[in-house]
Amino acid sequence: MNNQFELTEQPLQPTLSIRTNTSVDKLPQEIGKAYHAIMAYLNEIGEEPSDVPFVAYYNLDMDNLDVEMGFPVSKNISGKGEIKPNAIPAGKKVSCMYKGPYKEMGPVYEAMTQWIHQNGYVPSGVAYEFYYNAPADVPESELLTKIVFPLK
Repeated sequence: MNNQFELTEQPLQPTLSIRTNTSVDKLPQEIGKAYHAIMAYLNEIGEEPSDVPFVAYYNLDMDNLDVEMGFPVSKNISGKGEIKPNAIPAGKKVSCMYKGPYKEMGPVYEAMTQWIHQNGYVPSGVAYEFYYNAPADVPESELLTKIVFPLK
């Protein structure tokens, strides 16, 4: 595995998102519903995402995932219903661009966690995945996902 990890300092990034608890089996449907609802709302108010969609994982309990699904936006935008304004915190982050099936990301997470500890950093406990394409558009082997760990 040839992982390239990048350490960056990022500013606060406003988002619009939906946070929920779900099982890993239901995650694709929940992500689809959330992205559709947020895009419909952005279209309704004449706004656009400022970057690709993301999912923030607040835990890795596959039976009861605590996830936040959404889009970065260029400014603070008020929410509507279950769509809430939020932000990806400012600070140091380590990231890695992964190419391949979602179900094979485990070793990348392990390698990133090891790299973080070996370099004297502490992860914040949240992991972000940014999706540059989708399974409906490309073969699984071509999926591009940026994995980001904010650091304390």
